[in-house]
This record gives sequence, structure tokens and C-alpha cells, in this order.
Amino acid sequence: MAWGRKKGGGRKEPRFGLAAALADLRLDPKDRIPDADDKPKKAAAKRKPEEDEDDDPPPPPPPRERKSRDKRGGKRRSRSRLPVSFPRLIYWGAVLSLCAAIFGIGVVVWVGAHLPPIQSLEIPKRPPTIEIVGADGSVLAQRGEMAGANVALKDLPPYLPKAFIAIEDRRFYSHHGVDPYGILRAAVTNVLHRGVSQGGSTLTQQLAKNLFLTQERTLQRKLQEVELALWLERKYSKAEILELYLNRVYFGSGAYGVEAASQRYFGKPAKNVTLTEAAMLAGLVKSPSRLAPNRNPDGAEKRAQTVLAAMADARFITEAQAKAGIGHLAISVKPAGADTVNYVADWIGEVLDDLVGQVDQSIMVETTIDPKLQGVAEAAVIDELAAKSVKFNVSQGALVAMSPDGAVRAMVGGRNYAESQYNRAITAKRQPGSAFKPFVYLTAMEAGLTPETIRLDAPLDVRGWKPENYSHEYFGPVTLTQALAMSLNTVAVRLGLEVGPKNVVRTAHRLGISSKLEANASIALGTSEVSLTELVAAYAPFANGGLGVSPHVVTRIKTLEGKILYMRQPETPNQVIEPRNVAMMNVMMQETLISGTARKAEIPGWVAAGKTGTSQDFRDAWFIGYTANLVTGVWLGNDDNSPTKKATGGGLPVEVWTRFMRAAHQGVPVAALLNTQSGPFSNLAQIASQITTPSQPAAMPAASAGRPQPTRAAVRPEPAAGIDGWLMDRLFGQGR
Repeated sequence: MAWGRKKGGGRKEPRFGLAAALADLRLDPKDRIPDADDKPKKAAAKRKPEEDEDDDPPPPPPPRERKSRDKRGGKRRSRSRLPVSFPRLIYWGAVLSLCAAIFGIGVVVWVGAHLPPIQSLEIPKRPPTIEIVGADGSVLAQRGEMAGANVALKDLPPYLPKAFIAIEDRRFYSHHGVDPYGILRAAVTNVLHRGVSQGGSTLTQQLAKNLFLTQERTLQRKLQEVELALWLERKYSKAEILELYLNRVYFGSGAYGVEAASQRYFGKPAKNVTLTEAAMLAGLVKSPSRLAPNRNPDGAEKRAQTVLAAMADARFITEAQAKAGIGHLAISVKPAGADTVNYVADWIGEVLDDLVGQVDQSIMVETTIDPKLQGVAEAAVIDELAAKSVKFNVSQGALVAMSPDGAVRAMVGGRNYAESQYNRAITAKRQPGSAFKPFVYLTAMEAGLTPETIRLDAPLDVRGWKPENYSHEYFGPVTLTQALAMSLNTVAVRLGLEVGPKNVVRTAHRLGISSKLEANASIALGTSEVSLTELVAAYAPFANGGLGVSPHVVTRIKTLEGKILYMRQPETPNQVIEPRNVAMMNVMMQETLISGTARKAEIPGWVAAGKTGTSQDFRDAWFIGYTANLVTGVWLGNDDNSPTKKATGGGLPVEVWTRFMRAAHQGVPVAALLNTQSGPFSNLAQIASQITTPSQPAAMPAASAGRPQPTRAAVRPEPAAGIDGWLMDRLFGQGR
């Protein structure tokens, strides 16, 4: 039994929430998009209202409801997509464009803030050039930009600038500093070749880089280059830009500008270069160091062929001219040489600050270097090493020649400056070996001994140290002249201990050795390291009568306008050796060249003296020799201090020295060393020096030839009157 229940219906429960809200929702067929699948559904919809006329309609099934909503939403989206998205696209495009513009302006401002102050400098001046000239006024070297004189564009042959345009910037006259077409072409080419095979920089960009920027490869530098190129194009005409470019671009081998390059490679001014030479110069810009014609002639010729072909393709020259140029590419190029004069230039660069302070303008440095002697010295060192370096395992050499007053006339700091800029004549310090012994013997002379003094050559033990002679032979009692000529080590050590190692060190420092010397027994054998230049300077007093010298190379410095910045003032030399001691030392060291370890060292017509030296394990070979005209020292060895194959001072160094000194003394008036021409008996001594008595041997046998025969004077007690007694004994006592 049911109360209050309608006929045909059940209990109706209240509904809440989403279901209640959607209960009376009815969909009209017009609200849906009809399709093929909807026909049965439409028929059912027509029948359903009739069947359920008296009943409450059930809620629509959730899937159909969701599908209906999805389709409606989809329909709405499809209706609004076109009119809404297109304006938005325009809007966001404008926003992005504005952001890009702001970013671009920011980049330009930031790059400009880091640029050099071009507004005040305009085209910057070239950095100061230091021109170094020899004693005869000829140019030896340049430091700084090594730039040639500026050449006007109108003074150059027309094909010279066209060669650069053809190979570097074909559209030079069409762009405004930056060539987008060229950049795109270079990018495509580089992608196809999978590497950087072509650049897109214009001549204006290259000029901007050369004038204002460094060579670093960064994005910042590239952006600066672009901005500066645009500024140059706005500021200068095409002709001015091209002229600036040709006078500033680097051509390798230290040459900046076409004038310097033409002089360096072809020995002629730029206005006289031929078509093929112009093509070779234009080809250098790509890689100046690698394609320099004096170092890589094959590479330079191939590049010149490419330039000639580019000129023909650009119709700057005819095909016939290009073929003719390619057929005559055997260009006469000045040889690069070892350029050893650059060692001198580097030395000058080191002392300039002390002489004139900071160099802020172009200057000319006048030197004491004799270009002819410099060339002879270079050839002597290089040729001897080329012939015998392998045999003796010697890789490097150095030579210093100076006049007796300390003026350096020639300097070779190594066999090839291009390969190594290390100056072995100035910077390197090595053990001089027996070349140090003259300071020991001079100390002995100053202590009252004479060249005829007898000392024992025999095995020696100094607190466990046992010095030996080179030949491992001992000759018993010998004169000091014989001991020095034969370079007997035991006698030198005995003398050093006799006069005191500290006194030997004082003598060496007084004569010009500036390096630190250890005052021990081994100092007599040259175990403390010295440089070649200071050793040569310390020998100079033997050649000039006992006056101390300071090695120097600069005589005057002036600006290019002629203003004198520095002038070397004459020095009052100090007497560091008494003349009589100089005479005795010269007598002994002459014997080294006559019968001792340097018998190959002979200069026809000249009296010469000197001393050889060989350091321990044959690491260093020396010879320092001199005449009244020139003091020259030679060192040979290896940079890593490795032993040579028994290279001694009496071998290669003597050969280099003799070759140089013979050439250096040709045509020079003969002058005599201070020998016995001093004191009240000078005339008699000069006569006696030309007489060979029966008791004086004509030639001292070498150490390997057996024991030397001492003279009668050698076995007599040394004169008590010192040098005067020795002189009287030499003049009058030998016949007794």
C-alpha cells in the first residue's frame, strides 16, 4: 500500500549539485553538427518525447553529455581561431622585433663603449720605430713596426692595388665597409669545406683591425671591427682607405706596408714592382709568416698564381697577361739569411731605457757595428757549424769582436736568429775553462813572477781534488810561458794557490769580469761561469796597453728630425794593468799562437795573442784572441749544456776566429801589440825581439809531441830585480 504515490511513478528523491543543474537540460538537434552516424539518434529522439511524455526524463548519459560539450567547445574554438590568432601573431612579432632592436642597439652601444678613443685619435700614428744604423750609416735593423715610408696611391703601378682588391675584396667599391654578400659566400664555402677556408672581411675591416684592434679571434673583436669599418667608410674616401691599407698591412719578415715589403723581398721601391711581384705581395696578406717568399718560395709562387687568376677573372688584367705572369714567377728574392744582426738590435733595445728612457717617438740609433765585419762574422760562424757541427756534436756558436777601446764591431749571438732569439754572446754564461788562466798568470806577474819563472808540472792533490792535464802527461819544470802556451792545468792550479784565489778573482773583476766568481782552487781552471762579451772585454786591456774598457755599441741617439737625445761621452779609462805586466802577458799569450794550443791562429803580417779554453767534459770550446786592432772571442757548444764530441778551444773556435780575423785585417795598417816596447830599454828590446838566439827554440813542441825542452833562461834562477831584471836578462844574458 502506497500513500501519496502517483500512478505509474515511483518515489522521487531530491537531487543536488551538478546532476540537479543538468536535469532539465535538453539538446536541440540544431545544436549539433549532423553526420552520418546521427540519423538513428535523431529518430530515437523523435520517439522518446512521446514515450516519456508523462515521466520525468532521466539525466542524459554522461558520455553523450561530454561528447556534446566537447563538440560545442570545439566548434567555438574553430570559429574563433582565425580572427584571434592572426592579431596575436602580429602583436608578438612586433614585440619580438622591438626586443631585437633594443638588444641590437644595446650591443652596438656596448661594443662602442669598449672601442679605442677613435674620436680623438682619428687614424692613429704608427708606433715608434727604432732604426738601427751601422758605423757607416747603413741601416742594420729596425724595431717597432719596421714600416717603410708611406707611398701615395697615385705613385704605385695600377695593377698593385688591383691585385689586393681582386684577391681580398672584389666588391670593395660597392659595399660600405661590410659586405653581407661576401660574408654569406664565405659562410657557405666554409660549411661546404667543413672548416674555415675563406674569410668574409673586407679591406676596410682589415684596415680597422690593423689600426685599432688586436689580432685575437673573439666575437667582441669582430663586432668592434664591423663598427670601426663603418666609421672608416663614413670618414674617408675609398681611395684614402685603400692607400692607408697598403701602407699599414703586414707582409711578414717584419715588413709593414708595401714599400717595406718591396724593399725586404725584392730590393726595390714599391713603385717599381712588376705585375708578378705585385701578385706575390698581394698573396702574402693571407698568411704573411707562412708565405714569405724568402722562406717559402714555392708557397709564395702558388699563391701568386691564384692572385693572377683572380685579377684576370675580375678583368683587371687580360688572360694573356695572367698567363705571361704565371710563366715568369721565378722572382729574384733577397735571401733571408741568418739575420744575426738582430742579436745586436735586441741588445740595443735592452739598453735604450737606461740611455733615453721610454721611447715615445721614432728614433735613430747610431752604433759601432761595422756591417762588413758583421757579415764576415756571421758567415764564419754559420759556415763552420754547417761543415762540422755533426762531426763534433756542436749545435750553436757565438762571436764578439770589439776594438781595444770596447766598441763592439760585430756580434753573432747564434747561428740563426729566426730559429732562436737567445743571445749566447750576451745572456748565456758558461765555464770559460783555460780561457780564464790569463787572469791567474797576470796575478802572478803582479806578484813579482816573470814569463821565465819555473814551476813544476806534476800530479797535484788539493784536498782530494786531483787536476790533470788534457794529455794526461806531465813535463816537470817548465817556464810560465810554456805552461800557459801548452795550457798545463797543474801549473795554473799551483799558481792560483800561490797567489791566492781571492786575488785571482779581484784581478778578473778589475779587468772587466762582472759575473760572480767563486774564490776556490778550481777558479784557476775557469770553473765559474761568465759571458762571452764580458770575457772579451776583460781581454781588451792586454790589447790596449792596460786600460779598462766598458763594452758598448751605441754612440748616438737622435729623433728623425735630428734632435740629439743621447751622445756617448769620451771616457777617461783607468789603468787596470801596469804596462810592464801587459808586455809580459802579451809575450806569453803570443806563444800560444806560435807553439801552443792555438797554432792554427795566424794573421799574416800581424802579431796576435790569445788563449784557448775547454770546459769539463768538452761542453764548451773557447778562443779569445787579439791584435792591436781588434779583440775577438768565439764560443761553441750546445744550449742544453750537453758534451760535444771532444770539441776543444784549439779546434773549431780557432778556425772561426782565424777566418774572421784575417778578413777583418785586410787593408788595415799594421800595428804592434805592447810587448817589450816600454820602459827605458824599449829600443833595445824591439831590436832584441827580432833576434832568435841559439838557446831559444824556434817552436815549442805540442803537448803530445813529448816533453818540452826548457831554455837556458828557464833553468836559471829568476831575476831578483823583477821585470827590469827579466828584461836585462832577455836582452843581454842569453848568450852567457
